[in-house]
Amino acid sequence: MIGAKLRSREIESQITETNIAIKSLNRMTALDRAVFERVS
Repeated sequence: MIGAKLRSREIESQITETNIAIKSLNRMTALDRAVFERVS
């Protein structure tokens, strides 16, 4: 779902896709699931 490129062709769909990605990342951050730890 969240990647480096948008999959939609139409601008309205790209805006929706971007908003979904933003909300998903914000939710993960709020739940402290987006914490990265270095593993050696």
